[in-house]
Amino acid sequence: MYEYLNGIITKIMPNYVVLDVNGVGYKVFSPTPFTYHQDEQAKVYIEQIVRDTGVTLYGFQSEEDKGLFLKLLSVSGIGPKSALAIMAAEDSNSLAEAIEQGEVKYLTRFPGVGKKTASQIVLDLKGKLGDFVQRVDQIADQEITPELNDALLALLALGYTQKEVDRVAPKLAKEDATTADQYIKKGLALLLKK
Repeated sequence: MYEYLNGIITKIMPNYVVLDVNGVGYKVFSPTPFTYHQDEQAKVYIEQIVRDTGVTLYGFQSEEDKGLFLKLLSVSGIGPKSALAIMAAEDSNSLAEAIEQGEVKYLTRFPGVGKKTASQIVLDLKGKLGDFVQRVDQIADQEITPELNDALLALLALGYTQKEVDRVAPKLAKEDATTADQYIKKGLALLLKK
């Protein structure tokens, strides 16, 4: 029913935010509620799920994240809470890449995902997530500044694999950083979050 809601974040909790839209507070479950900031204006992409127990809103920062959530829901054995937990533990690009490469073992590290469920995720979604996978070489050239490029090389020099660096590069390209040092710090924070 809803595509997105535009409003003010009035409350941030471990698994949801409250979004005030013209005086109405919507409780929106999110995989990453702490990426929002108190009292900020936010556009949240919404998926409404109606069950016998009630109506629940799930919110995402981008249409791509919402799309990935819906893809996960299409997998047998994955419900909204499991899908949120999986998305909370990993960024969309890394998750989609792991599924595309059939990394069953990698997927079992997510909460509530055993080998059987991980295999089902790969079986159902492999080959269907190309739109969600971004690699460093696919980031537009104008987004790779010399500072970002230096930071990516520094992360490799610190011992991180190309695959790990590729996973954080799209996020770093969107960061508001101006020096290689700032990019490196943000990159390390993303890599250590795992």
